[in-house]
Amino acid sequence: MSTVESNKDVLNGVFVFKGTRVPVRNLFDYLVAGDSTKDFLEDFPTVSFEQVRHILQSAEVAIENSQAA
Repeated sequence: MSTVESNKDVLNGVFVFKGTRVPVRNLFDYLVAGDSTKDFLEDFPTVSFEQVRHILQSAEVAIENSQAA
């Protein structure tokens, strides 16, 4: 499943949730600020829960892999 996309014509190539103009970075900004994924999804209704779940699982795997190296 492709969750993100980058297109130089959409927000200058920033990674966004596929099919939206919502930068992936916004999700992490929300979480760092103490907001919940529910808050994020309410504020960005074009992003699905499945997309958020996939991004967070991918981040978890990346962190685990970097610690194992």
